[in-house]
Amino acid sequence: MKKLIFKKLTKDISLFFFISIISVATIVWIIQAVNYLDLISEDGHSLQVYFLYTLFSLPKIISKILPFIFLISLFYVIISYEFNNELIIYWINGITKLNFVNIIIKISVIYFLAQLILTTLIVPYSLDKGRSYFRTSNVDLFTSIIKEKKFIDTVEDLTIFVENKENNFLKNIIIKEKINENKSQIIVAQSGKIVSGDEIEKKIILSNGKIINTENDNQNIIDFSKFNLDLNKFSTKTVTHQKTQELNTINLLRCIKTINEFRKIDKNTSDKYFFIGCNLGITEPILEEFLKRFFAPLFIILLGLASSLIISSSKDEMNYKSRNFIKFIVGIIVIIISEMVLSSVFLSVGNLLFYFLIPAILFILLYTYIYLNHNSFKTNDI
Repeated sequence: MKKLIFKKLTKDISLFFFISIISVATIVWIIQAVNYLDLISEDGHSLQVYFLYTLFSLPKIISKILPFIFLISLFYVIISYEFNNELIIYWINGITKLNFVNIIIKISVIYFLAQLILTTLIVPYSLDKGRSYFRTSNVDLFTSIIKEKKFIDTVEDLTIFVENKENNFLKNIIIKEKINENKSQIIVAQSGKIVSGDEIEKKIILSNGKIINTENDNQNIIDFSKFNLDLNKFSTKTVTHQKTQELNTINLLRCIKTINEFRKIDKNTSDKYFFIGCNLGITEPILEEFLKRFFAPLFIILLGLASSLIISSSKDEMNYKSRNFIKFIVGIIVIIISEMVLSSVFLSVGNLLFYFLIPAILFILLYTYIYLNHNSFKTNDI
């Protein structure tokens, strides 16, 4: 009987879960994709590049919403069982409510493993794969982003305005370049031509204009008939290098190990130490990413245990809906706790074990409460 209940519960929860998570993830993905539309026109990359980039962000979206969708799925299925009197059949056949709780925990372990696979394997790979399209995109940056009668500041440390543009030919140009905090230059030219390609140096050939150099409060003006502005030194603001969240898990674990070794040797590890894409002088993002992958999924099991509290009361009891609402809030609090712990100011290599004890302690406390109140969890619905 227990196997049949496990199969039926797993099937019903999974059906509602997959329909819900696909629907919600699609909506979130569409909203995110729409937000990138401005970047498509400003950054010069093709629609195909941005579509692939957003597509490969889908696993991250799923991993983010999975705990909440799992919580809703459990509540929906268990409450529907209660209202359809399906739970009474289980109680009549000798299944105690504690047995039912244990079945919910087993189902939660399945979703915990799914979330663990997502956070440790699929999400890092998909994010890195998505960003790789920016790295390999042969975008003709300046030809793509320069628009008529519009100030363009997509390029790092550079603002460009042109009154008229026909193909690569420009008229009435204003260019402001920030060289450093105290120094900048403004170039004004009557005309110009963008010279770019894979095989030649990228530049703008400017004609008939002046350069206004500003350093602190000093200015000097230089007139020119022809001036070549080197474009190779400029790049888009889009991040193309690999981020911490895109490191594969093996490299992330090596990074954690290396941080620990450096801390033993020198507690004041400086920014000069770099290892496999990890800045060992700034450890918080690395440790936070580690906890996101291995620690956060543990709360899935806690959500399952919190959801099983629904069966402690019957639909015929007073305040049944308000009680279930409170139990749902308990589940939301579990999700909030998992997020709050990740942003803790006490994050360090030495405290990692403590973080993993948090869900274990909460699980033991909640399960102990259920076990000690075993009598009130028995078949009082019949």
